[in-house]
Order: sequence, then C-alpha cells, then structure tokens
Amino acid sequence: MRFLFSLLIAAGVATCPSGLPGSGCRAAEAADVESYDVVVYGGTSAGIAAAVAVKRLGGTVLVLEPGERIGGLTTGGLGQTDIGNKQAIGGIAREFYQRIRAYYDEPAHWKWQRREDYRDGGQTRTSDEERAMWTFEPSAALAVMQELVRDHQIPVKYQQRLERTGNSGSGKLARGVTRRGNRMVAITLESGVSVHGRVFLDATYEGDLLAAAGVSYTVGRESNATYKETLNGVQTRHARYHQFQPGVDPYVEAGNPRSGLLPGIDPTGPGEEGKGDRRAQAFCYRMCLTDHPENRIPFARPPGYDPLDFELLLRNFEAGERGMPWINSAMPNRKTDTNNRTGFSTDFIGQNYTYAEANYEERQRIRDAHRIYQQGLMWTLANHPRVPEPIRREVARWGTCRDEFARDDGWQQQLYVREGRRMVGPYVMTQHHCQGRTVAPQPIGLAAYTMDSHNVQRYVDPQGHVKNEGDVEVGGFPPYPIDYRSMTPHATECDNLLVPVCLSASHIAFGSIRMEPVFMVLGQSAATAAMQAAKSDVPVQEIDYGALRLQLEQDRQVLKWTGPARKPAQAIGVDTLEGIVVDDEGGARTGFSATSQVVGPFVGVGYRHDGDTDKGNQSIRFTANLPQAGRYEVRIAWTANANRATNVPVTIQHAAGESLTRVNQRRRPNHGAFGTVGSFEFNSGTATVTVGNQATDGHVIVDAVQFIRE
Repeated sequence: MRFLFSLLIAAGVATCPSGLPGSGCRAAEAADVESYDVVVYGGTSAGIAAAVAVKRLGGTVLVLEPGERIGGLTTGGLGQTDIGNKQAIGGIAREFYQRIRAYYDEPAHWKWQRREDYRDGGQTRTSDEERAMWTFEPSAALAVMQELVRDHQIPVKYQQRLERTGNSGSGKLARGVTRRGNRMVAITLESGVSVHGRVFLDATYEGDLLAAAGVSYTVGRESNATYKETLNGVQTRHARYHQFQPGVDPYVEAGNPRSGLLPGIDPTGPGEEGKGDRRAQAFCYRMCLTDHPENRIPFARPPGYDPLDFELLLRNFEAGERGMPWINSAMPNRKTDTNNRTGFSTDFIGQNYTYAEANYEERQRIRDAHRIYQQGLMWTLANHPRVPEPIRREVARWGTCRDEFARDDGWQQQLYVREGRRMVGPYVMTQHHCQGRTVAPQPIGLAAYTMDSHNVQRYVDPQGHVKNEGDVEVGGFPPYPIDYRSMTPHATECDNLLVPVCLSASHIAFGSIRMEPVFMVLGQSAATAAMQAAKSDVPVQEIDYGALRLQLEQDRQVLKWTGPARKPAQAIGVDTLEGIVVDDEGGARTGFSATSQVVGPFVGVGYRHDGDTDKGNQSIRFTANLPQAGRYEVRIAWTANANRATNVPVTIQHAAGESLTRVNQRRRPNHGAFGTVGSFEFNSGTATVTVGNQATDGHVIVDAVQFIRE
C-alpha cells in the first residue's frame, strides 16, 4: 500500500491518531491538503540546496525554518568560505558560488568600496574559469539564497520550530514526531500545525529532527578506541595552536589557588588522553565588521560586563602575546568575516556543552551569553589599557555593520554551531576515511578540508598554568568521498529520514566534513536520494545506489577526486608481523606525546615523535614477554625523512646486561617498517628496549619494537 502524506495547513486542524488521513478522521478529510514529496526541516545552506534539487527533479518540497533567516552560517557571517580544494565542489553548491560572482559583477552591489579596490586574500582567482566567488557579505549570500528560492518557487515557512517536548535523549520520541512502525508519518510544530511527507530531511546544525524521531546519535568526542583513531578524545598533545603563552596564572588572585579559578576554566579537566567526553568544540559568532565610518557601529560595553571574564586575555598579553586575537578576512564593501585566533579570542570555550540537547529557551540563553561575551571581548580589546596599544588601536577602528543584520546593534542571530548531535548510523565516517586508509564505496560528495577541531576546554596544567585543549589541525590529504549510508539512520530506527548535516561521523572526521560547501553538496545528494525513495516507495536505505550516482553525476556533483593525489601512508597491522611486536601505544612513555600518520609505512594507527623539542626529557620503554630463552634479532620501526635525527639512542636490556646503539632515522629501515639494531641473547620472560632523545639532532620517531628468534 502506498504511503500517504499531507500537510494540514488549516489552523487548529488536528492530525489523525494513526498519523494517516482516513480511519474516520473527518477533520483531516475536510482540511485543505497539500502533498509534499520531501519535507526539509532547517533552512540552512544544506536545506536550501536540498529544496532546489527536489524542485529540479520534479518533486514537491516544503522548507521549515525554525528561525527568521535562511542560509544558516552561509548568510550568517561565514563569508570566508572554508574549503580545502574548490575543485571538489560541484552541483548546486558550485552554482551558488557562481551566482555570488554574478552578484558582485553588478556595479550597484558595490556601495562602500570600489570593486577594483577589493582584495579577498586569495580565495577567488580573477582568472577562475568557473566564474565562482568564495568570499562575500552575509547580505549577498542571503540575496542569492532568496533568488534560488524565488526562481524555484520553493515554499519556506519561517519561525516553525519542531515540538520537541518529551525528547530527553537518544531513542525517545518527541511529541512532535508521529511514526507508523519505522516510518515518520508527520512532524508537528509548536504552532500546532502538522506536516506530512514521504521523506524527511534534517538539515539543522543541531540534529533536532533525528533526535525527536528516536534515531541514535552522540554528542561530544568519542574515545580513540571507539573507531581505532588517534586524533579523537582528549588531545592535550596537539595543544600547539590557539594556545596561551607559557606561565599564565589561572587563579582570580594570581598565585593563590584558594581564590578560585578565573571564569571559563574547567576544574575537572583535561581528562585522560585519548578518552571520550561530552564536551563540544567551541562556538562563536562569525562577526561581520566594517571600518567604513558611515556604516560602522562602534563596539560598546555590554550590560553586565564583568572584567574577570577577560582577565585571562589580559594576562596572556602580559605573558608575551603580541598577535592579533582574531582573523579578519576581507569581504567586499570594506567588511570582514572575523574568526578566532590565539589562546583567548572569539571562541567561547567550554560554554556550549549542553547546547545540542538543550530546549529552545536554554539555547537562546547560550546564544545570548556568546553574544555578550564577544561584545565584551571587542570592547576590552578596543579600550582596556592592559591591551597592547597597537592592538587597541587596530580593533577600535572596526565595528559591526548597520546594513547587514536585523538587530540594531549589528549582531547576527546565527551562532556558529560547529558541531551539534552526530547521528550514529550504519556507516560512520572516521579519521581513516579522511586520511585515505578507508575509502567510502558509495560516494555522494567529497570532503576537502583539514581535520579541524577548535578548542574544547580550558584547564590548569600540572605546572599550575592555564592551557587550552581540543584544537586539532591535521591535513595533508586530498579530497575524499563521503558515503551515502552516513546520511541514513539504521532502517530499524527510521526508514524515511536523511541527515545531510548531522551525519554519521566521528568527532574528528566531522571536523573535516563540516564545511558549508560540503553541506550544500550533501543537501543536494540527500534530496536526490529522497526523491528516488519517494518515487519508488522504498526505504531510504534500499534505494538503487547506481541510479542515485548516475543522477548525481548528471547534476554535476563531484563524486571522485581525479586531481593530484597523495598516496596514503601504509599502515601495517601488528597481527600481520612475525615474531613478538610491541606497538608504541603499549609502551611506557615520558613525553613522545605528539602523533602522526603522514609518512609510512608505520605500525598500527600511526607513530609518535618528540617534536624535535625537550631533548633529554622524552623516552619510551617497550616491554616484551619472550616465551623462550635464546638469541633474538631486535628491530625498531621508524619512518625515514630528511628532518629525522641521525643519532637516536636505543638501549637494549638483555641476558648479558645493557647495550646502547644509535640509529640514523634519516635512512630507510632495512626490513620494511623495521630496522635491525642488533642481535642479543635473552632469558625467557621480560625484555625491554628504550628509545630516548638525548642530544639528538632532529625529530625522533618511535613506532614499534620487534623481537625475532634466530
């Protein structure tokens, strides 16, 4: 029997208890009914791209936007488009950026600046044969989004929030979702209106619809062990960027722990290295600023300003920070897209942990707190005498724009939600996909950005100083495919929902995928799959992928990277090696906390190195259990490169005592990943090999130790 669907648009009309018209439900029979193939919840860039795709495929669609503005972050201040390789972006997403270029080809759209005076920092090449532009004002993006909606006659209903009451966690249905078996029949809004559709798309940054439908999800960071990753969970060892200067005191009264911690410092941090937690990477507002005197609203001290909130900022300057605490990327018309930079900046670290699952009122409080924080930050930077004078002078000449957003103070409503819920479906994108060790077999688009997590928490280190934790920036890989199944829930949970934004991905993989052009790509692909499911009357998990791929290719999506490709480093499983092998993860370490997977081959999921720092203070002891006494060849694994040390000290404890040898790690090992360091007699039982970095002349690599009985 074909699945029925409808939108009851008459105010006050109730839906049938079964979720379907009929069955004696006279109110529904009497209502004015419109039919929609696809219902999109969330008018983000992904949601609008999806709606355009449905229309072009001959379907009917409705976009329900919880707020007052479509386009999400693309129209909310993120005008400096984050994308690693633009050639990975096709379809409707690329068309959007081409329309941006056409928008700025019109002289009337250059009000505050001459077109020839604008320099965008290299994102857009004037010789770009694709005629695309990747930097733009929020108002320009909004104009193009509205043009797409108008051209395709897409119905968009604003301020339509899903009724989420009763949804207190994963697996619990909200009142706003009506299901029949594994299928969503309708969603109900706070207004009381119920929307029926064949297929639903959750295009929100938060993942509200998927959670309300009882679909499995996670929030925060997984442990490295969950997907055998190395960059997930707590990451103090990667805390190199956007970090405090050494020696910043964390206490209200400097040097006095009894005075308490300054605001924003987590007293329970940082947690065990590599372990998961419920913490989320920091949010901020991507400020659109201007230095044009006629359009500028000067930074003002916000109500409730507390100087203690910015004491760490001032102490960081006093500890030696001289960099500007923002990235001010130039947009047309003397405007900016302003983002986080240095240890204390626009990211409101640690203040968003509850956001993803919070109710609407709590989310508004979090958004307001972020705005007040950034208003106070800007006022402090522009006015406080403890801020270095050159920074004070530079910040003071900027302000928010009079002509961009609806608020009188020039601030936007759209918070940069870098990560909300993440669905846990039948296929999860992980670090291994990013780095090319696993390739998605059913691609529906490419991701092309570095694995990028902003800081997650602020804590006190063992030396009693404040540190940030969670920033991970690891790239060096080409664009890679995203699997269709990462957008589908398990069929047993819901068989007519697709999730192009809060898709199934680990925290660190999502940090690479979560870019606005990619969300548009995924929105188009999700809509194409939704139309196939609607027309064929099959669950989204059972569509014909071959037919989907053919349609996507016809619609100019890029599904395979054909440009320059860096071959992923070879990873060798411990269980594939002869003899007795101890990986670096099993060693007892002092230091050697930096990890990498750039150069191969390596054993397990990667190798460790000393960062060419802290010489004499880092070591790792490998301990093996030898079942038999006898003579063993001892090998250590390293990845050769020109920046490696030529004199790495390796100490072997054996039956006759202790031997020290030195290894030149600029040379390739003579046994694949391993190089021989000697042959020794061992008693049965415990044998140890220790690698250090005393007086070494380059990076020291530690990976694994191998014992082979002769």
